[in-house]
Amino acid sequence: MTFADNVLAFNKNLKIDALLPDGVHVLHPFKNQTTFKLCSLFYNKYYHDAAERTVIFGINPGRLGGGLTGVPFTDPIKLETICHIPNTLSKKPELSADFIYQMIFAFGGPETFYQKFFISGVSPLGFIKDDKNLNYYDIKELQEAVTPFIVNCIEKQLQFNIRKDICYCLGEGDNFKFISKLNKKHQFFNTIIPLPHPRFIMQYKRKKVNEYIDLYLEKFKLSA
Repeated sequence: MTFADNVLAFNKNLKIDALLPDGVHVLHPFKNQTTFKLCSLFYNKYYHDAAERTVIFGINPGRLGGGLTGVPFTDPIKLETICHIPNTLSKKPELSADFIYQMIFAFGGPETFYQKFFISGVSPLGFIKDDKNLNYYDIKELQEAVTPFIVNCIEKQLQFNIRKDICYCLGEGDNFKFISKLNKKHQFFNTIIPLPHPRFIMQYKRKKVNEYIDLYLEKFKLSA
């Protein structure tokens, strides 16, 4: 099986059985046939091999990026104009995707980047409350409820030919704290390197985007 085969089988079978807090709903992009077709085109384009890759964990999909396209940190605009995968989805930009693709170009472009890295989420499924994105750690009861799901997902993804000596975490606060705690217990990776989250950069540090891109590229050298 190729790396793409593994990812797509994983995405297709994702399911959260846990009882979630009142008002919280699962954002499951892969149940949508259009979304699953688009992410299939993406993974078969960039991951149609068995090469080893380093995983980068975001938080969980949002409605305008991975929750819409099925590809983490990739909005419909980037999917069509940069990855050359046409789609009829609403062409709204997503802040995190804007940063990620600026960084990817600085790294050498999508083909070069995706040959070395695989982006996922600590929770590969997202969450919605009151029609707004929700992070898995925003509500304590939600984090506790989905922890077994998250552990199971990490274990399954490690079977994709993912490096276990090093991984990256997008988010230096709650996301890094949570995955570090899990890693201490389960020993998934030897080292987890935190990076500032793209949304934080674009929302609060936009004037320093190039400095943050340089930081990402410098940290990525540790996995060379």
